[in-house]
Amino acid sequence: MNKILIVEDDSDIGGMMRELLTHHCYEVDNAYSGTEALFWIEKEKYDLVLLDLMLPGLSGEEVLQAIRKKSDIPVIAVSAKDDKDTRLSLLKVGADDYITKPFDTDELLVRIEVVLRRKGHIAQTSENSILRFKDIELNDTEFTCTVNNMLILLTKFEYNLLHLLMSNPKKVFTKNNIFESVWEEDFLGEDNAINVHICNIRSKLAKGNPKGKYIQTVWGIGFKMQLEE
Repeated sequence: MNKILIVEDDSDIGGMMRELLTHHCYEVDNAYSGTEALFWIEKEKYDLVLLDLMLPGLSGEEVLQAIRKKSDIPVIAVSAKDDKDTRLSLLKVGADDYITKPFDTDELLVRIEVVLRRKGHIAQTSENSILRFKDIELNDTEFTCTVNNMLILLTKFEYNLLHLLMSNPKKVFTKNNIFESVWEEDFLGEDNAINVHICNIRSKLAKGNPKGKYIQTVWGIGFKMQLEE
């Protein structure tokens, strides 16, 4: 079971996040200030930190910098600020991802899963290691993809992108959602780059089932899994 530290000074929001994550089988501790967060991180071993930026005393940015001096523990920054400069500056100083308030709970869960998997901290069981959609299977233990029982070779970015879409097949993910959730340092989030990755995934999936329809373009918005044939 993965252990997560929620750093949030608003007890209502912190309680809601704790209930959500506990319900999804995470072990959770709460910290209500930057100083308390650093105390818990020194005392306990966590797989991920959800770090609010607006904290009493030490700011979230200062807490992040203190964490990075001692540890590479995954950190997802949480803030009401949604400007590009804030997001990019946090990613540059060590945040693994960034989500803005108010956030969609499904999106938060997906971001947590993606970061944990990317960092190799995800705890797998026989029940949750396989993600399926139509005849696609993603195996999170072996990081393999099969279509119609045929092995499909995906890059790390392609795997994470497909996993994001399959994790909530009814949801339309904007290009910004994809950029922020499936972060890699060499990926700058240009619209055309995402289109190229989607095209590559479609081509590879077609090797297993040429007639299969898997990823739908929602024009002007983004992408989702195609539920109907």
